[in-house]
Amino acid sequence: FRMIVEMPQIPQEIFFISFFYYCCVPEAELQIAEAVALVDTLQNWTVLDKIIIPTKNPNKKFVFGKGNFQVLTEKIKKMPQLTAVFLNVERISSLTKKELEDAWGVKVLDRYTVVLHIFRCNARTKEAKLQVALAEIPLLRSNLKNEVSQRDQQRGGSRYIMGSGETFLETQNRVLKERELKIRNALQKLRRKRGLLRTQRRKCEFPMVSVMGYTNCGKTTLIKALTGEAGLQPRDQLFATLDITAHGGYLPSHMAVIYVDTIGFLTDLPHNLVESFSATLEEVAYSDLIVHVRDITHPETNLQKATVLSVLRNLNLPSHLLDSMVEVHNKVDLIERYEPTEENALAISALHGHGLEELKQEIEKKILTATGKKILTVDINLEGPQLSWLHKEATVQEVEVEPEDGTARVKVIISSSAFGRYKNLFPNSKICMS
Repeated sequence: FRMIVEMPQIPQEIFFISFFYYCCVPEAELQIAEAVALVDTLQNWTVLDKIIIPTKNPNKKFVFGKGNFQVLTEKIKKMPQLTAVFLNVERISSLTKKELEDAWGVKVLDRYTVVLHIFRCNARTKEAKLQVALAEIPLLRSNLKNEVSQRDQQRGGSRYIMGSGETFLETQNRVLKERELKIRNALQKLRRKRGLLRTQRRKCEFPMVSVMGYTNCGKTTLIKALTGEAGLQPRDQLFATLDITAHGGYLPSHMAVIYVDTIGFLTDLPHNLVESFSATLEEVAYSDLIVHVRDITHPETNLQKATVLSVLRNLNLPSHLLDSMVEVHNKVDLIERYEPTEENALAISALHGHGLEELKQEIEKKILTATGKKILTVDINLEGPQLSWLHKEATVQEVEVEPEDGTARVKVIISSSAFGRYKNLFPNSKICMS
């Protein structure tokens, strides 16, 4: 037997069709602009033309009304260089896809297919590739139905002759189920490994900050600016980051912190893709703080915010994480004299460094509250082991030496557990709460 696992050939010339239902035309224009940006993300993909079609029922066999379908067919037939048509809907049924491809003579893609292909092109790690493979399963099942339908027609419509038809479908479905189980088991092993790494980080008591936001809002650029990590190379494209990546940095008090870069969100991101990447997003639940980055220059920035918050709420995150979230308005260098209208939002330019010190101070304040760390001033004897112990177990901010009596006043940031150990080891040390 043969299992169809190939994705459509990479098209080079695309005709773009978008719909609006009960929304206004300007909103439909923004939707199609985002969809065009998806196509532009892919190398060698070119949008030849685009059109917005009004429709109230996208679930009919041909999606469009009779008149619109005829107009589209004539338009497509006049474009011989065309290799695919992209319908900007989340999913189209296998039946609709087959009917449209037969009528137009080119591949027909939906939002799911295009976003999945972007994910495939951008997947770098083993986990990301497994998650893409898991998201492909529904598409493979849909393709399987098409192939069975075509075999039925070729064999006179009977699915029970000589073991064909239903037996073929059962065999292929079994193969797909085995493939899906194998992928899920591999992902579960990686999840357990990530859990062990998370436990090790917890033992080191490094605070973790998850940087989240709509795709291409500037998350990676911001993390690079906060950490100074030269190896980070932000890309101006959708879904440039598919993997959880951790990057160390320091706050104004010299406290070490881990910034976590996450996958970006998208309006109407197909459900199966969200489900496949849920293991990646689970890492957010173990954060001490979430920084929500917004591209404030985007005309639909409020809709993008609503999309991100909706996904975060669906992840069932602890309420304190959502309540303490820091909202960042990025790319303010592109808007003259910008002032946030939302309360407590911080205006920054990750690219040019504007507002980053204020952001670091806000992160530090929220981290201290979330982790229960304390800022203390302790008097120590320089001949004893206290100073080296504090350097090892806490964050030493200042050391004020008194050379006359061989003592020092040390300002530190220390966790509750380390503070308890310090008091047990050095019960006679004088401690002042800052």
